[in-house]
Amino acid sequence: MHLKGRVIQYLRDNINTDEIIPARYLSTSNPDELSGHCMEDLDPHFLDKNPKGSILVTAANFGCGSSREHAPIAIKASGITAILANSFARIFFRNAIDIGLPIFECQDVHRISPYDELEIDADAGIIYNKTKGEQYHTGMMPAFLQELISAGGLVPWARQRLTNMSEQ
Repeated sequence: MHLKGRVIQYLRDNINTDEIIPARYLSTSNPDELSGHCMEDLDPHFLDKNPKGSILVTAANFGCGSSREHAPIAIKASGITAILANSFARIFFRNAIDIGLPIFECQDVHRISPYDELEIDADAGIIYNKTKGEQYHTGMMPAFLQELISAGGLVPWARQRLTNMSEQ
């Protein structure tokens, strides 16, 4: 899996799920409605700064707080291609994978600048900063997780597998 995008960056530790999608919008799980409020308490101009296909770069413990799956849904629906962080809250990590949002841990996020153009090679575990001519390392994403993300998340992946099994 290869992902490309321009960086939108919030280098702050402990950005929580309430900042990603405020609780006042949790009466829906509609991705389009959630995306319209993504990050609005952290940055009211997030959607203006985020052209479709951006890569979100942040610091440690991203997605801490409640276990709501609304947070990665809002981020993915807002057009973010992938997230790079020093680390992720465990439940956010799982929810992101479950909904098909690629996320990568990278200890070099402070070397990345807003608007840098990145390319992520999930097979090799390498992030190429095309703007600066640098490379950073991330864990290689296993093929089964890439397959799950490419399918759009856990539920679409399971449906595909069940359909394929029934056709055999």
